[in-house]
Amino acid sequence: MKTNNDCFGFRRITLVGSLSLMVLSVVIAGCGKPGKITIRGSNTFGEELAPRLIAEYWKEHPTVVFDTEYKGTTYGMGALMVARCDIAAASRPVSTNELQLAKDRDVEFNDYVIGAYSVEVVVNAGSPVGNLTRDQVRDIFTGVVTNWKEVGGPDAPIHLCSRDEISGTHLGFRELAMENRPYALGLKAFTNYVGIVQNVAQDANGIGYASIDLVSQDGVKAVSIGGVAPTIASVNGGQYPYARVLHLYTDTTKESSATRDFVQFVQSKRGQEILTRMGFVPRP
Repeated sequence: MKTNNDCFGFRRITLVGSLSLMVLSVVIAGCGKPGKITIRGSNTFGEELAPRLIAEYWKEHPTVVFDTEYKGTTYGMGALMVARCDIAAASRPVSTNELQLAKDRDVEFNDYVIGAYSVEVVVNAGSPVGNLTRDQVRDIFTGVVTNWKEVGGPDAPIHLCSRDEISGTHLGFRELAMENRPYALGLKAFTNYVGIVQNVAQDANGIGYASIDLVSQDGVKAVSIGGVAPTIASVNGGQYPYARVLHLYTDTTKESSATRDFVQFVQSKRGQEILTRMGFVPRP
């Protein structure tokens, strides 16, 4: 959900270091006021999870106004450090350069871990392939490897399934598993994970990826990566490679009661149930 900014008083501030000289037109007045929560940052958090959490939160807090914009973690951290938002949603820890920039601006972070985003590689349940290395996964989805026999399977062509290009997951898997290399040509694209799982279940030579809640569906199985199976324990323990911990960062000195209440809702049993239903891994 995106709303027009209703804050005033613009200043231009240049950030350096890990923000890559990104220039932000910064909104100062009105942000952090009671009853309004401004969130900037990660697409991983913002694409599907944030709207669902906000909708549920609104049921008991209908007067709270949300102003959201998701252009990546770095964007959110930069906005937080120049008072353009109340919450920076992040799919990685704060960087060393960002910590230094925050120190220079007298910003002290509250770091709220809310769960983890993970992507599981799935193959047909009848496939003899149950484990792949990270290099093999990369080469399969970039089209370097095109036959199952090259990775311990039968002499048969590999049929690739992926999320469509407009989804954040399309980019997320490319970053996590493909070293940001382009996808192979000729793959089948789907608008959701369910479509991928259903297709792989019906195709003995299919491979795709999905959220952790779907890998136990009939007809498919999850592939271990480098010997590590995708489980809640391996994701939260940092062993499973295709995962990111999700954080909500605030500025300790400017954190409003409304902001704190929303973060506590996300971390609560109710918020974690929503996160789990959407295929994310709840926090430990």
